[in-house]
Amino acid sequence: MHIESSKLDIEPAAQIRWLRDAYDNSATIATFGSLSSHLAIVSECVAQQFDEAPLDFLVADVGVNYPFAYDTESAEVPRPYLRFPVQGDQAALGAWVHRYWRPGEPVQTYGLLARLCAGISQSLANQIREEPGVQSAVETLSRGVGSCRDFANLFMQAAHFLGLAARHVSRYLNAPLEDGRSGSTHSWTEVYLPGAGWKGFDPTSGAIAGTRHIAVAVTRSPETVSPVSGAFPKTCACRGDGAAVQQHDSAHQRKADAEA
Repeated sequence: MHIESSKLDIEPAAQIRWLRDAYDNSATIATFGSLSSHLAIVSECVAQQFDEAPLDFLVADVGVNYPFAYDTESAEVPRPYLRFPVQGDQAALGAWVHRYWRPGEPVQTYGLLARLCAGISQSLANQIREEPGVQSAVETLSRGVGSCRDFANLFMQAAHFLGLAARHVSRYLNAPLEDGRSGSTHSWTEVYLPGAGWKGFDPTSGAIAGTRHIAVAVTRSPETVSPVSGAFPKTCACRGDGAAVQQHDSAHQRKADAEA
């Protein structure tokens, strides 16, 4: 993907500092010198997506068939994405995974991941969810419904269950909507395949990520990918819609997801 141009407008005026975070995402820190009754952040970006053939890749021999072990040389890259806190009942997650693959069954790694991706899309109901937070994998399975971020988390947890390195990807899907807009916020998952690198899977649509997917950030946990986060003095009154907001010197914290 190539960024042709970008523009960031913030009101009130702030001191801006750009950086690369621990996941190599581009991030901005805005420091305000005075109090204000409003906050407006407008980010505009023109990007070219060149991933026109997302299936045009080769998996190294070591990773073609599942199960496999990352070799010593390549294991250092995905290592942080192999270890992840257990979410809920792993037996329930394992039972769901084994609906699509039984231990001992010959299967190619990509084919197995494609099965799981399509299985989520076909067996669970997609639901726009405005409330903050991300459902655990087991909660999504038990409820039978979830948003794109819930499905991405389920797929990521399933990949972790299989011993594969996976990470959460967030931001936009270029797709016509009923109200005439040409895109929406979206989440999907990337899995690290030897020889192919990070490959995106969209369990909401049941397909591999391609030209319509515009990634803005990647992370180990979907809870940490809020588009805007920050803090304000304890005496301020503030709305945190679409952002993670925290008061200084207070345990109070408000979080909301900007994703549908």
